[in-house]
Amino acid sequence: MIKVTNLTKKYGERYAINNISFEVNDGEVVGFLGPNGAGKTTTMNIITGYISSTSGTAEIDGYDILENPTEAKKQIGYLPEFPPLYLEMTVNEYLGFIFDLKKCTLKKKDHIDEICRVVKITDAQKRLIKNLSKGYRQRVGIAGALVGNPKVVIFDEPTNGLDPRQIIDIRNLIKKLGEDHTVILSTHILSEVKTICDRIIIINEGKIVADTRRPTLKQRSKETEDLKSKLTVQSHRYSRHSRKFQVSHMLQLRRHTETAYLHSLLRARMTPMSESPCFMQWQKADGLSFQWII
Repeated sequence: MIKVTNLTKKYGERYAINNISFEVNDGEVVGFLGPNGAGKTTTMNIITGYISSTSGTAEIDGYDILENPTEAKKQIGYLPEFPPLYLEMTVNEYLGFIFDLKKCTLKKKDHIDEICRVVKITDAQKRLIKNLSKGYRQRVGIAGALVGNPKVVIFDEPTNGLDPRQIIDIRNLIKKLGEDHTVILSTHILSEVKTICDRIIIINEGKIVADTRRPTLKQRSKETEDLKSKLTVQSHRYSRHSRKFQVSHMLQLRRHTETAYLHSLLRARMTPMSESPCFMQWQKADGLSFQWII
């Protein structure tokens, strides 16, 4: 469905993205994960035709975004990080405007009503966008991306700036959209891709450093957790500590294994477990020593 080949974008001497290649198959929900400034938004903008690449190609359903932009863009619905909403319009007026821009051939009213039902903004269709909460505005942006029933939907940092409840709602919505569309989601939030995506592409400093499916990621975490079982606790006071103490500390280690694995892929500098503040505190409080056996 999406094929990116040797894509490069250069600003002066600086590479925003450097020779990246990947494919997204029909029906996949793919998370594009990386820290701020890694090249996620640049890649999304090139795929959607917002900007051109310095070199390389991006194809949508077989259409090159530069050679045949009209046909390629018909296949895409795009929600940028800051949705371009017209605040003086009502929701219906805005979606009708997007409908006309895209030259859709579907029945206008029925199509807009169906989109509003899917993104759960039916109760706001006649309201001015400027009077909506940030969460509702984000839903309106998603609705705009769905106009025309595109095969591919691309979201750039869709939960940025939302409160916890709104984040959960938007994640659930995107996950549901993945049942009928190919979805690319760019984010720097690990929990987002873990919750929504089937596959994760990790980018850092303009280069892809990992491309893995979520079960493989979980398996890697399982392998990391297995190292935990080799953790040796040496202490003269060991007999004074209950099994409850051991289990609680093991659970804390387990929570950090997936994050540590992803951080290592991003080439982040990881503090050795034996030197972490958490472990140092345990040593000071309980007289315990910890050792990784690898």
